[in-house]
Amino acid sequence: MSTLAYTVSDSRVMLRRNLKHQLRYPSMTLMLIGMPIVLLLLFVYVFGGQLGAGLGVHQGRGAYLDYVVPGLMLVTVAAAVQGTSIMVAMDMTGGIIDRFRTMAIARASVLTGHVLGSFIQTLAAMGILIGVAFALGFRSAGGALAWLAVLGLLALIAFAWIWLAVALGLAAKSVETASNTPMILFLLVFLSSGFVRTNTMPVGLRQFAEYQPFSPMVDTVRGLLTGAPVGDHAIVAIAWSIGIAIASYLWAIRLYNRRRAADPT
Repeated sequence: MSTLAYTVSDSRVMLRRNLKHQLRYPSMTLMLIGMPIVLLLLFVYVFGGQLGAGLGVHQGRGAYLDYVVPGLMLVTVAAAVQGTSIMVAMDMTGGIIDRFRTMAIARASVLTGHVLGSFIQTLAAMGILIGVAFALGFRSAGGALAWLAVLGLLALIAFAWIWLAVALGLAAKSVETASNTPMILFLLVFLSSGFVRTNTMPVGLRQFAEYQPFSPMVDTVRGLLTGAPVGDHAIVAIAWSIGIAIASYLWAIRLYNRRRAADPT
C-alpha cells in the first residue's frame, strides 16, 4: 500500500473517531446548532421590526430575515472554530497524542481527522439553520447555480476557518485558553455587514467592518441568495478564504511538528 493510501486510510479512522466523539459528547454540537438559531429568533422577532425598517423599499421583519440569514451562516462557522479549537487542545493536553505516536499511523491523519469531522459538523449545522430560516419565511431569489455557488463558498470559508481553529487549539496551553481565544471571531462577525449595513456605522468602525474578512464573505453570500450584484466581493471573499486556509495550515503543521519534537517519544 502506498504512503498516500495509508494516509487516507488513517485519516478515515481519525475522522470516524472524531465523529464518535461528537455523538458521545453532544453539548458542543448542540451549541453549534443552537446558537445561530437562538440568534436568528432573537434578531428577527425582537430586533427585526426596528432593524428591518432601515433596509429600503421592502421594509419590515421579513426583509430583515432575508438580510440576516447570511450573517448567521458565518456565526455558525465561528461557533465551529471554538468547538474545534477545544477538541484539538483536549487531544494535545490529554495524553492521547503520546499514544498515537507509539502507533504506526500517518502523522497528518490526526489533524486531518479533526478538520474533516468539524467540516461535516459545520455543514450540517448550516443546513439546519437554513431549514429553520425557510420555516420562518426566508425566501431566496437565487437559482440553482446561485445556491451551488453559495454552498461552494461556504464550504471554502468553513474549511479555512476550521484550519485556523486547529492552529489555535495547537497553540493553546490549556483547554480553557482554547475555548477563549476564538471568541474574537464572534466579535468580527458582529462588527461586519452580517447584522446591519456598514454605511450606518461611524466612520472608523465602518472602515474596519468593510476591510475585515467577514464582510465580503457575508456580502457575497447575501448577494447570491437575494439575486443582488455581488461585484468584487466574491473575489475578495475567496482570496481571504484561501489566504486564511494556507496560513492556518502552515501554522498548524509547524506547531504540531514542533510539539512532537519537543515531547519525548
